[in-house]
Amino acid sequence: MKTNTFLSTTSLGSLVAAAFVIGGVSGAGAADPVVADPNAAVEYSGTVSVLTKFGLQQLSPFFVNAAQEYEKLHPGVKVELIQESDDSVKGKTKALVASNSLPDVYFTWTGSWGENFVRGNRAVDLTPVIGPETEWGKTLANAAVSAFQYNGKLYGIPLYLDAKFMGYNKSLFEKAGVSEPKTFDELLGACAALRKSGVTPVSFGNKEGWPGVHYAGQLLAYNVPQATLEKDFVPATAEFADPGYVASLTQFKKLIDECSDGSGTNGSSYATALQQFSNGQSAMYYQEIIEFDQATADGALKREDFGFFKLPAPADAKGDVKSIEGAPEGYMISAASKNIPLAIDFMRFVTSADNGKVLSAPPYGQPSATVGGYSADAMNPAVVDGLKVIADSSYLMPWLDTANPPRVAAAWLSGLQALIGGTMTPEEVMGRVKEAAASSK
Repeated sequence: MKTNTFLSTTSLGSLVAAAFVIGGVSGAGAADPVVADPNAAVEYSGTVSVLTKFGLQQLSPFFVNAAQEYEKLHPGVKVELIQESDDSVKGKTKALVASNSLPDVYFTWTGSWGENFVRGNRAVDLTPVIGPETEWGKTLANAAVSAFQYNGKLYGIPLYLDAKFMGYNKSLFEKAGVSEPKTFDELLGACAALRKSGVTPVSFGNKEGWPGVHYAGQLLAYNVPQATLEKDFVPATAEFADPGYVASLTQFKKLIDECSDGSGTNGSSYATALQQFSNGQSAMYYQEIIEFDQATADGALKREDFGFFKLPAPADAKGDVKSIEGAPEGYMISAASKNIPLAIDFMRFVTSADNGKVLSAPPYGQPSATVGGYSADAMNPAVVDGLKVIADSSYLMPWLDTANPPRVAAAWLSGLQALIGGTMTPEEVMGRVKEAAASSK
């Protein structure tokens, strides 16, 4: 034995809330905060269980291969993977939290989503092993690590960086005689020209609810001052009174009506929308940088025809026009784990520079949060350019459904679907959000 030191919107909203309210933020996690010991010996035997968000066929080999390599290095260890998709990981997390059976390592977003694990004493305080002055911490992008900071402590292990861009088909743009729009009005004008040329301007599927939240989040960053947004993320100080909220939702509704299939998009999935874009059936698709390689993987859209731009800001924006919506995504260590040192050691291996280079390059295209964890020569040029845009941005606007507490997140999800469907106005959506925030105080 070796040792070493070192769905529908309503159901989706219910999932988010149930995962932490029904599962219990103050429930059966560890009784006292668990803090990682940097001097603990790693016992290379037994099992380490991992819940990932890499369940898609294109992504799943990354953790499979990493687990196999780790097991070769440490024959006494077995890595058990639970691989879920972007949608199913929410439901899986709900079930695991409710049954107090979180694996040793589990996927998390930043913001309120991650904070719920901390409040429930379900996450290990990793500050002593991942802080900026530690050996491991120095290998990771400090801003990415800091995104998982709660109450001055560090709880998350960032794996990759993410942000939202409008991907577009250069050939279809050229055919319609349009160029990259620089303002929101220019985007609407481009949609009209593209539709006239016989192509769907923007493929959009909002069956899951969160794709609409992503559009709204970027528009909010443009229309609402950062300080106001961050105040409203916290139920105790939330007001949601800034006029930029209604302005953003009005713009969002106009974009969906003029650029996509309108109310019908509530019945279409995000995966279908991505496939339409990949197959050349639409000119644009609002996507995360981690989807760039997926968009040009197997369909008619070739890498050389793929372009991207930030969602253009309205001309009269009152917020931060240099902001971009996005956040690092990563993993936490369960406070109930029987082998915390081994779980930490496995994630140190996963976040090595070598594994980062694999993760950042095709077919994965997930920009590593590890310093030196990517090689521009081996990456999709669009991903490299996207990272530069992220680096030049003044503010990373977090995903609305993870930045807000569960009830507020559910209100955003269901409210935006209702707005798209024409059953609620922007003012009514904001009324629902305010009510949810008040009930979360």
